[in-house]
Amino acid sequence: MLLFYLFLLLTSCSLSAQETQHKNDPLSFSFPLTSLPRSPRASPSFYSSFISQTKKASTLKSSSFSSSPYNYGSGFKYSMILLVSLPIGTPPQTQQMILDTGSQLSWIQCHKKVPRKPPPSSVFDPSLSSSFSVLPCNHPLCKPRIPDFTLPTSCDQNRLCHYSYFYADGTLAEGNLVREKITFSRSQSTPPLILGCAEESSDARGILGMNLGRLSFASQAKLTKFSYCVPTRQVRPGFIPTGSFYLGENPNSGGFRYISLLTFSQSQRMPNLDPLAYTVAMQGIRIGNQKLNIPISAFRPDPSGAGQTMIDSGSEFTYLVDEAYNKVREEVVRLVGPRLKKGYVYGGVSDMCFNGNAIEIGRLIGNMVFEFDKGVEIVVEKERVLADVGGGVHCVGIGRSEMLGGAASNIIGNFHQQNIWVEFDLANRRVGFGKADCSRSV
Repeated sequence: MLLFYLFLLLTSCSLSAQETQHKNDPLSFSFPLTSLPRSPRASPSFYSSFISQTKKASTLKSSSFSSSPYNYGSGFKYSMILLVSLPIGTPPQTQQMILDTGSQLSWIQCHKKVPRKPPPSSVFDPSLSSSFSVLPCNHPLCKPRIPDFTLPTSCDQNRLCHYSYFYADGTLAEGNLVREKITFSRSQSTPPLILGCAEESSDARGILGMNLGRLSFASQAKLTKFSYCVPTRQVRPGFIPTGSFYLGENPNSGGFRYISLLTFSQSQRMPNLDPLAYTVAMQGIRIGNQKLNIPISAFRPDPSGAGQTMIDSGSEFTYLVDEAYNKVREEVVRLVGPRLKKGYVYGGVSDMCFNGNAIEIGRLIGNMVFEFDKGVEIVVEKERVLADVGGGVHCVGIGRSEMLGGAASNIIGNFHQQNIWVEFDLANRRVGFGKADCSRSV
């Protein structure tokens, strides 16, 4: 392995970039990443899913994943959401973006021109980038009912393509559709990608949309694979664990175990199915040594399309359909029922919450295991079964998906992806998992 150090100008400061050459592998670039704590005013449902309410009618288009033009290694810091920082534009401006495998459109916060007021450092200023361009109203994407892109678009007063994006909690992001590059180094960048340039948003960070849609970042950049490693939440004073995010080859992938993604032909499309999600065939759930009596059909789409099981980095909790959730709750009640916080429902979605010693309660519950085909498992160790939701309350990190609104589905959220590598191998239509200490992973 040869290590080279490149120095890139990112916004107003010079950051050190690590260029790594792996045997027979393309280059990898590593950049330091920052994070912001989750806003205390945000509702739990906002972080439960970044799946747009408008995307149910989306249609999957095939993308060319024959070869990745580059590799990119990075890290993110845990703050309930998975936050990455990417160098956007020419010259690059560092932008914080929420890593979201559950949505398609990537968007950044753009500076809304205000006289005599400099833009905040976290906001992208299009006037400073030579590679920035806007999409006019006559662009094909600005026409309504475009397959695989169901965002409401319209012409604004400047004859530019305007979009509005609603998330599951009603959060709105709107602005113009634009083209811009991700600039990894002086010699490597993506081609101009279609992004949202949001001037009105209730969140200070953008979204890195990574689903299977043809306009996601993964598809437009023609990635063959990407992966991430979510660090645990245990934070000692002055230290925030930092995980990793890779575009392209991951040097740790030798020990990963893979399961196939479920794909759906056009004739299989159902009104409540999300064909652009990373859908997997979950087989069951164990708590301790007890295999729960949940039929496999609870983890598969029903005739309406509801009930699919998705891997979603943009969801904090895991969500289950009632048939599965009720069985999990029955077992938790059997093990620690007297300790349940009576009449308490966190965020309107989870009624498996406790006061008292979380470590002790976790030990009584035991490990939780999500089972997939080929013997692949996600093991949630008993020390991480409960999530600290504030006020001395801890909850099992699982909610009822019916309470989110819309069609019920099973979502494996990032709370249950701690300390494992999750790799999306797009070329081979599979997802890989590998046990790791993510705060030390590179």
